[in-house]
Amino acid sequence: MKKYSICIVGGASRYTPDMLAMLCNQKDRFPLKKIVLYDIEEERQNVVGKYAEILFKEYYPELEEIVYTTDKAEAFKDIDFALMQIRAGRLKMREMDEKIAIRHGCLGQETCGAGGFAYGLRSVPAIIDLVNDIRKYSPDCWILNYSNPAAIVAEATKREFPDDYRIINICDMPIAIMDMYAAVLGKKRKDLEPKYFGLNHFGWFTHIYDKDTGEDYLPKLREILKTPVDVQTEPLFQEPSWKATFHFMSQMINDFDEYLPNTYLQYYLYPHKMYAKQNPEYTRANEVMDGNEKETYERLEKIIALGKIHGTEYEITEDVGCHAEYIVDLATALANNTNEIFLIITENKGAIENVDADMMVEVPCRVGSNGVEPLVAGPIPTFYKGMMENQYAYEKLAVDACLEGSKKKALQALVLNRTVVDTDTAIELLDDLIEANEGYWNEMN
Repeated sequence: MKKYSICIVGGASRYTPDMLAMLCNQKDRFPLKKIVLYDIEEERQNVVGKYAEILFKEYYPELEEIVYTTDKAEAFKDIDFALMQIRAGRLKMREMDEKIAIRHGCLGQETCGAGGFAYGLRSVPAIIDLVNDIRKYSPDCWILNYSNPAAIVAEATKREFPDDYRIINICDMPIAIMDMYAAVLGKKRKDLEPKYFGLNHFGWFTHIYDKDTGEDYLPKLREILKTPVDVQTEPLFQEPSWKATFHFMSQMINDFDEYLPNTYLQYYLYPHKMYAKQNPEYTRANEVMDGNEKETYERLEKIIALGKIHGTEYEITEDVGCHAEYIVDLATALANNTNEIFLIITENKGAIENVDADMMVEVPCRVGSNGVEPLVAGPIPTFYKGMMENQYAYEKLAVDACLEGSKKKALQALVLNRTVVDTDTAIELLDDLIEANEGYWNEMN
């Protein structure tokens, strides 16, 4: 079996340690020759890199090479896969996005509304530069992008690299939701096969099939989830804000019970309720910085001080979270031509027959060595079609604003977004975001 060389772009991320552990667990079906960590923040990456050296020495001694670098030429040369998980501006800029939006009476959430808009206009130039650099040194590698906000990034990469089928945009949120469904049903997620349509962070499950029996569990799940339930999903989703998110799903299902919603729809369907829950002094960015991010790097520092993982409380397990698992599953499907089905953000091309063919939709796709093939979802009802078309118009205008440097289109995008809407608010909000993002956004006139 061929051994692959991969680069994790954003190697200093708090998600990287779980990704590395998953790669150790999956070495039999996705064997690696070389792992490179690339990041622009050398100090943080050195911590992750030193941890990686200990991890691979103990769990993956047959790995030929581990590199961590800030040099693009060294990082991207002759790789088979680039796994992209960058955060332009890091969590401090996320905090600023959230608090500016709240100050103007809007939602600050990082991928929705004004926060997602600001983050998207930072991410797009960075992603485009990285793709160009990767293609310079590894023209044929697979680029698996799961950097947020994935919808805006996917629209931009479609335009900038229209013929590059080896760029695949993905998100693990539907998979996390399916983990919750599986827990409710007393099953494993991989026992289930979803039917789903929408945009990224803006979609609906129409069926949840048992792979063995063909039974559709959606009616059963709908009745169970009309009442809030606690389930043991991965530790990250036991944080208070995530528990509240899963609990709120019950209201969405009671109000719109045709399908099962992506949790992020709460921000678009109930913006006033979501706004009222925000703390203008302590946002989700603060929660992450003080919680999961801090805990992750403290754990790595302790492992580095110990110089080992085996026989300590930090022993890795098979369960390292859906985020890492989903990426490895996808890479394995591409490498081994398994033709498995994944939820992918891809150009519609008729999969949803009554929306634009060029819309970047999130739908089930068959994945193999020739890339992704969207599966037919058919026509969708008017309510969902209208929601999607409005949201996609916002996403297209956001990318227009970024690539063209158009303040006019930036304003139009914010006015269309269901979490902003009001023009006077959007004008004031945009001025503050432009000022805060100087040096990150393309110049806007």
